[in-house]
Amino acid sequence: MNNHQIIRRPIVTEKTMTLKEEGNVIAFEVAPRANRIEVKRAVEQLFGVKVATVRLMNVRGKVKRLGRNVGKRPNWKKAYVRLMPGEKAPEFFEGV
Repeated sequence: MNNHQIIRRPIVTEKTMTLKEEGNVIAFEVAPRANRIEVKRAVEQLFGVKVATVRLMNVRGKVKRLGRNVGKRPNWKKAYVRLMPGEKAPEFFEGV
C-alpha cells in the first residue's frame, strides 16, 4: 500500500488539538486494513518525524435517519500517533 493510501487525512478537532499541545500526539484517519507498522512508516516518511507509538481504533459508522429512510455511515479507522520528544508536529496542524 502507498503511504498516501495509508494516511487518508488528519483529524482536527478540539480533542486532537489538546493532545497535540499537551502530549505531542497527532491523529489521522487511516486505511481500514493498515496496521501499526505501516502507519508508523508512512508518518515518518511523509512528514519527516520520528514516531514513538501508534494507537489504532476502529470507529463504527453511525446509523442515520431522514424521515423514514435509514442509512449508515461507513466504518473507518483512526490512528493516534505519539511523536518522539523534541519532534515538531507537521505544519498543517499549526494554522488551526
